[in-house]
Amino acid sequence: MTQPQVAPYGSWKSPITSDLIVAETVRLGQIVLDGEAVYWVEMRPSEGGRSVIVRRTPDGQVTDVTPPPFNAHTRVHEYGGGAFTVADGVVYFSNFADQRLYRQDPDRPPRPITPEGAWRYADGVVDRRRGRLICVREDHTLGDREAVNTIVSVKLDGDAEGGQVLVAGNDFYASPRLSPDGTRLAWLTWNHPNMPWDGTELWVGELRADGTLGEVRHVAGGERESIFQPEWSPDGTLYFVSDRTGWWNLYRWRDGQVEPLVEREAEFGLPQWVFGMSTYAFASEGRIVCAYAVRGTWTLAVVETATGRLEPIETPYTTITSVRAAAGRVLFRAGSPVEPISIVQMDLATGRREVLRRSSSLTVDPGYLSIPQLLDFPTEEGQRAYAFFYPPQNRDFVGPPDERPPLLVISHGGPTSATSTVFNPMIQYWTSRGIAVLDVNYRGSTGYGRAYR
Repeated sequence: MTQPQVAPYGSWKSPITSDLIVAETVRLGQIVLDGEAVYWVEMRPSEGGRSVIVRRTPDGQVTDVTPPPFNAHTRVHEYGGGAFTVADGVVYFSNFADQRLYRQDPDRPPRPITPEGAWRYADGVVDRRRGRLICVREDHTLGDREAVNTIVSVKLDGDAEGGQVLVAGNDFYASPRLSPDGTRLAWLTWNHPNMPWDGTELWVGELRADGTLGEVRHVAGGERESIFQPEWSPDGTLYFVSDRTGWWNLYRWRDGQVEPLVEREAEFGLPQWVFGMSTYAFASEGRIVCAYAVRGTWTLAVVETATGRLEPIETPYTTITSVRAAAGRVLFRAGSPVEPISIVQMDLATGRREVLRRSSSLTVDPGYLSIPQLLDFPTEEGQRAYAFFYPPQNRDFVGPPDERPPLLVISHGGPTSATSTVFNPMIQYWTSRGIAVLDVNYRGSTGYGRAYR
């Protein structure tokens, strides 16, 4: 094996070029399961940023569902997310150009089910029992006045009125979730000046036989408590994530009482900039598959709902989001310092993993990749801040023993965002040339508890 050449830091030759950095990539988004089929969204720069819904069938066939020029992207709350859902093979999605809802039956072109107008739709769930989609609607028909957010129902075969209002009165809504028996609806809501990571409320309402909302009840949350991702278990128990202890942990609402399921100094939630985010899912009535972050690094785990016992699952990934589960398997988006974000499927019984889609075609010899180290350091007011340190790494070169490498310090665009250790060719571009990188999660970043963000 050839010995590395001694050369000044910053002068090393690297195979990671600027051309490689902009190699063909896609941005992988929302994951939806429908029976044995898996659906996800790909935002493709090669198609002018068009977002395409993709389907993978059990036999491994992968096909585009969304034909050009349709673009599955919503502008609700401007940042979007939650642009589509699937039920019994039928896809319902929001189209970017006109923000109308479309229905796409198997092997058929999309057709609109809402009229033209200044409405936007997101975060839908199909109410099979009543033949409708329950979703968030943003009404821009009031001209220069602020848009009005509501939760509405839209008829699956077409709704000339653009939806019937079910919940209204607050500034923002998200996460309408229907109980398994279709008798209850849960949702999140918040008001100015709060953002969803500041304070949200979780409500539940009884659905009458005609689909209108009856008695409603406040479950959790307030101006100083952030609630994230309400979900109904198969037996009809409502679960959610709350930061009431200072950390986004798992809770449930049972017999009219809120009780903790998992309490630890870890983050089971995310800042809800977009709709459709998910950090946990039900693998069965008694098991939850979840992802949680400790000091910026994510772990996959199984939680037993009867005991609250949390058992980590070993994976090579350091970032895990968009968790979905069904029929003995879990799907998620994940990446590591040597792997770009990918959609991964895992068999829960065997632990076998399969990558269904990579976000980048770029492959780099591991000998040129720097593995980050977590650092914490003192900052103002006696507090600590966090960062990932990437030392210079190139299998062909080492620096002189009496020389220290130059250091490039970078920070994410925040606030409430966070950098991660997922493979980043722009960072590796520098480290493979002998330049160290410090990627900072300054105060205001998520992943380190409520007080830090």
